[in-house]
Amino acid sequence: MNNLKGKQVVYQVFTRLFGNTNTNNKPWGTIDENGVGKFSDFTDQALKQISDLGATYIWYTGVPHHALINDYSGYGISNDCPEIVKGRAGSPYAVKDYYNVNPDLADDPTQRLEEFKQLVKRTHNANLKVIIDIVPNHVARNYEGQSTPQGDTPFGASDNTGVDYERNNDFYYIPGEEFQVPEWQHGYLPLGGQSPDFECEYIENPAKWTGNGSRRAQPDFNDWYETVKINYGVRPDGQVDFDILPDTYAHIDYKGHFDFWKDKSVPSSWVKFKNIALYWLSMGVDGFRYDMAEMVPVEFWSYLNSNIKMQKSDAFLMAEVYNPNEYRNYIHKGKMDYLYDKVEMYDSLKHIMQGHGWSDHIPVVKRNTQDIEHHLLHFLENHDEQRIASPEFAGNAEKGKPAMVVSATMTTAPLMIYFGQEVGEPAAENAGFGSPSRTSIFDYIGVPHFQRWVNDKKFDGGQLSKQEADLRDFYSKLLNFTIRSKALMGDYQDIHFYNRDNTEFYNHHVLSYVRWQNDERLIIVSNFHESDWFGFELALPPDLIETWGLQDGEYELLDMLYGAKKQLKIKQGAAKVRVDINPLESFILKLNS
Repeated sequence: MNNLKGKQVVYQVFTRLFGNTNTNNKPWGTIDENGVGKFSDFTDQALKQISDLGATYIWYTGVPHHALINDYSGYGISNDCPEIVKGRAGSPYAVKDYYNVNPDLADDPTQRLEEFKQLVKRTHNANLKVIIDIVPNHVARNYEGQSTPQGDTPFGASDNTGVDYERNNDFYYIPGEEFQVPEWQHGYLPLGGQSPDFECEYIENPAKWTGNGSRRAQPDFNDWYETVKINYGVRPDGQVDFDILPDTYAHIDYKGHFDFWKDKSVPSSWVKFKNIALYWLSMGVDGFRYDMAEMVPVEFWSYLNSNIKMQKSDAFLMAEVYNPNEYRNYIHKGKMDYLYDKVEMYDSLKHIMQGHGWSDHIPVVKRNTQDIEHHLLHFLENHDEQRIASPEFAGNAEKGKPAMVVSATMTTAPLMIYFGQEVGEPAAENAGFGSPSRTSIFDYIGVPHFQRWVNDKKFDGGQLSKQEADLRDFYSKLLNFTIRSKALMGDYQDIHFYNRDNTEFYNHHVLSYVRWQNDERLIIVSNFHESDWFGFELALPPDLIETWGLQDGEYELLDMLYGAKKQLKIKQGAAKVRVDINPLESFILKLNS
């Protein structure tokens, strides 16, 4: 039995899009043409609705001040050149000042940090905790750190630019070569060929390495050309200039990791990011999402995360790591709380949702990561992934329902949903940089289906279609059950393969398993087929009947999603429940003993 605290649900919201009610959606449109959301759009009502949906955390994506194309020079903020900004609104992963917030998000840019503090306060009052991004691998090409506190130094400000590498340089350099913008491809031109409303010339001499590791003074169009790579004390030949964490520290808690580093010299970039994280914690932030964490040495994460946990032991730390062979390293030695379960669970579910895969694969994925299952955060959408409803993914938001039930209930790990997912947002707009199927993170744009829920900032779903409202109701029922269920933080047993071997009409479109803790016992069944219903006598294995202490007789089962009642019948030690399951339907059947 687990003694873990209750299951958590992260609601990811792209902050500048949330409250934007402008429906113009002109490709490459300016902030005046297409509009932008503000911190103030997260009203008490809006936050209550997110909490009532079943979220426990809200991840405000795109808060730190990043490079963008809008003239704020009147506020003492330098302009950014289109040649080194993706889109017009800019990538949130090209941070320009880690000690301030995006001026687009403020009603008054001179008070933008205070407006963010008020947002944190409102969020906490709505019983939600706050997550923001830290992007450790790279910063904006034109990083300035204008708001860096006295006594600290912005990234790169003290670098020796005459060498390619020094341990305490924050960036890598290409001495003797000047940065050149990429050769534009696929008909792309910055801002779609438009000119900004201000004069701008970007000079970088010597050139720096690009964020994805390109060592060319002129990066490729497909490189992360708008960013530069941070140096963590890793030499160009891969050798490192920091202490290696002993393997035994995989079994030592964050306090032991903190003690390991407290008397050791570390590269200057480590200290800078530590100070940045502690700064945001002091502002009331409850956790961080780390971008591309596997591109940064695990020793740095041990250092950073142990410092964070010493300041806030319940900080929520989640990260992108896409190499399953490194999962355990970053969890145990890097002291990450949660990693994206993309390459295993997400990719498998997406394959099934698209009509290609079999449900047989899901229990195998679960079994292969059983030792770390609590640390693998599940999702079906985020800002990097295609929308379920887009033709490029599944073409129908309903196809996400069984996969969402599985994502929510199969493990003890947290669940994440992306704003608009709950109303079937398809991301069909051509915003400018990038392409449809993903809601743009680079340009000013509206989010049409989600705007119908926003309903002119009433945040009540008043313009939703019946299908959209019904989908949101499904998400609300599922998420609220998820965060309240004790069984979902308890034990798990697969019954899928037992039924594949023993139950007539049970097939590879269906998935079943059980969860339990103390007196809460659940049987979960999902049908992934988009058009066929199935009927069968679902069977429970004899060892489960013994574990649950069930006797011959009848037990009532109540569906936790929509209230349907079924009967579990046990005769001579054989337990079966009749299941007739519609296309894309799921049951979470609670045993009433």
